[in-house]
Amino acid sequence: MSIPARVAIVGGAGKVGRRLIPILLHRDHEVVALARTDEQLHELAGLGAAARHLDIEACDEPEFASAFGGCDAVVFTAGGGPDGNANRKRTVDLEGSLKSIAGAKRRGIKRFVQVSAMGVDAEPDPARGDVWTAYVYAKREADFALRGSGLAWTILRPGILVDSVGTGCISIDEKVVPGPIPRVDVAQTIASCLSRPRTAGHQWEIVTGPHPIGTVLDELTVA
Repeated sequence: MSIPARVAIVGGAGKVGRRLIPILLHRDHEVVALARTDEQLHELAGLGAAARHLDIEACDEPEFASAFGGCDAVVFTAGGGPDGNANRKRTVDLEGSLKSIAGAKRRGIKRFVQVSAMGVDAEPDPARGDVWTAYVYAKREADFALRGSGLAWTILRPGILVDSVGTGCISIDEKVVPGPIPRVDVAQTIASCLSRPRTAGHQWEIVTGPHPIGTVLDELTVA
C-alpha cells in the first residue's frame, strides 16, 4: 500500500481537522477539507486546503463519494460536539462514519483513519446522562463497522482532548492509562499513521506520554 498523496478530511472544520491540515501540507500531501458552511469552506481554503462542501447529516452515500473524488485516503474526525443533542451523536458520529466508509468504497479508496474515543467499548455510566450514552454507542458502532469494512483502517482512540501546546510525544497501545492529549498531537499521530502503511489494521488508545510519535509507531508496527 502506497502513502496517500491526497487526503480527504471529514470534519475538516473541527478542532482536530483544522490542526491536521497544515501538518499534512507540510508533509507534501494534498488536502481536501470537507465542511458544511460557506464560512467554514472559506476558512479552510485560507489554510491551504481544497475546500469542498459536505453536509454530514444531509448528504447521502453518493454525495460522500463525490466529495472524495481524486483522493487516496479518508480521515474521519467529525463529531456532533458538546451540544447536548443525543440524536446528533448518531447522525454525525455514527451515520457520518458509515457514509464515509461507503463513500470511500464507492471511490475505491482503501486507506481510512478514524478518530474515535477512549473507553467506548465499556458500558456507559448512566449517571453521565443520555447524551454520553448516545456518544459511546455511536463511536463503538462506528469503530465496529470500520473494522469489518475491508478497508485499510486505523482507529485512534484519544483520551481527554485539550487545546494546549503539543509535545510530540504520546503513550499509545491497545489499552493505555487514561489521560489528556493535545488535539495537535492527535493530528500529528493521524498524519504519522498515513505515512506508515503498516499502521493499517490497528486500533489504539492514545494519550500524552514519553514516546516520540514516529518512533513509537515504528516500534508498534515492526515486521
